Amino acid sequence: MKGSGLHIALYRPEIPPNTGNIARTCAATGTELHIVGTPGFRTTDRHLKRAGLDYWHSVKIAYHKDFAELEKSLPLSRFIYFSSKAEILYTDFIYRENDCLVFGCETTGLPQHILDENFDRCVRIPICKNIVRCLNLATSVGIALFEAIRQLGGLK
Repeated sequence: MKGSGLHIALYRPEIPPNTGNIARTCAATGTELHIVGTPGFRTTDRHLKRAGLDYWHSVKIAYHKDFAELEKSLPLSRFIYFSSKAEILYTDFIYRENDCLVFGCETTGLPQHILDENFDRCVRIPICKNIVRCLNLATSVGIALFEAIRQLGGLK
């Protein structure tokens, strides 16, 4: 299988099981995973390893100190930023191969300046905000990644 042809970037993830579940989803879809900034846990965390199960060897993962380094490492990628503050629905956005889907940390999301500078590439997953503030990070990544894969014609 060729893989999704996409990238997932997590900005300063804080909860090991979320990152582990996202890594497992990346392994299942052949998607590259990028960690931006310092995570809120050590990558040797047992909860991280447990959530990823025995798929860690199948995940291509890269670490970047900041967004500038991430962008430099993916010169052919377009960056799509996921935020509950965005106006564009994730299903209305047209994804392209090599896109990098970027998600913020669990408690604060993406920095406001990133959203402001990239307003036309900020998308949201609709939820009932009067009931919950946000979705789980791993759930959000799964929803977004599989929509992008669907639009691109599925896994090859």
